[in-house]
Amino acid sequence: MKKKQIITSDAPGAIGPYSQGIAAGDLIFVSGQIPADPSDGSFPEGIEKQTERALLNVKAVLESAGSGLSGVVKTTVLLKNMDDFAAMNSVYETFFGEPCPARAAYEVVRLPKDAMVEIEAIAVKTKKNRKEDKKKK
Repeated sequence: MKKKQIITSDAPGAIGPYSQGIAAGDLIFVSGQIPADPSDGSFPEGIEKQTERALLNVKAVLESAGSGLSGVVKTTVLLKNMDDFAAMNSVYETFFGEPCPARAAYEVVRLPKDAMVEIEAIAVKTKKNRKEDKKKK
């Protein structure tokens, strides 16, 4: 199975030896996205805004790979403080419809650039985009 690197300027660039995302067959693996604004690297204030920004970054990587949030089957949420779980969750649920993806959430000691949240995702390409890919071959 071939791997294809996903690169988009609509999400923060990788800050180490990893890719924003990798497509392999119909699967898309999105690296953990912190809440950095892709235009200037700034972080919004508060867990709600940071969750929103991180999910917008996930969405941007997915869309550049031929999917979207509706294709997400699994996420992992890393929180600096588990006390922020309810606030994160209230924003998170606005991004996903039924059936919601499988998810794990962990509290961690520290995140890159001292973010409050980091979110990674595994998704499938949507049927529409799979059909378009087949036409290109």
